[in-house]
Amino acid sequence: MAKEKARFFTFLLYPDGEGFPSDWEIRLELIGQPIAISPLHDQDKDKKNGGYKKRHYHGIYVANNPVTADSVRVRIQRALSSEVEECKAIARVQIVRTSIENVYLYLTHESKDAVVKKKHRYDKEDIKHLNCFDISRYVVLDTEVKGELFNVVVSIIRIYMLENIFDLYDFVDEYGENYGLTINIVNEVIQGKTGFMKLLFDGAYQRRKRGQGPKENLVSEE
Repeated sequence: MAKEKARFFTFLLYPDGEGFPSDWEIRLELIGQPIAISPLHDQDKDKKNGGYKKRHYHGIYVANNPVTADSVRVRIQRALSSEVEECKAIARVQIVRTSIENVYLYLTHESKDAVVKKKHRYDKEDIKHLNCFDISRYVVLDTEVKGELFNVVVSIIRIYMLENIFDLYDFVDEYGENYGLTINIVNEVIQGKTGFMKLLFDGAYQRRKRGQGPKENLVSEE
């Protein structure tokens, strides 16, 4: 039987494992695929044996096209190995079975299951994003959430008198985090609404033309 293929994978790296190179981050980046690496997990309790588990990193690997877990393992292993020493520090290369968003949250133990199990939480600022890995590109929004976020976009355009898509993008680049928006999310929620977006931007333009300014001058930082 043909082996299952997918685009999203998880894997473990053991920095104390045999053949683990000091320049491992650069080597992974040279693979050319979007990869996210967790902070170093050195505070995971070993409930079975006591103490702490072996130090490790959790990783997410995104392939351009569906491939097998074996091919991903080989590719990472080759990247981390040298001509004189094979890296044996990679383990458990698996297809993502849950949402990739949940897997990403697990990198710092902020996923629901990790929170319930009271696992040590790591700093999300220490997540490494290689080759422009951006979790918002891979999060699939359901219809209800899309509707809510689209209403947020509509309100922003109306309140701040944004006259075109570039104004909207600039706004999201600067203030999007306050509203749960990224450029990719905006693109997803406005898809198929070209006519309505044109009406919104035109309305903002007409109001500014009449001398009406934005209803709010400052964006709330709360």
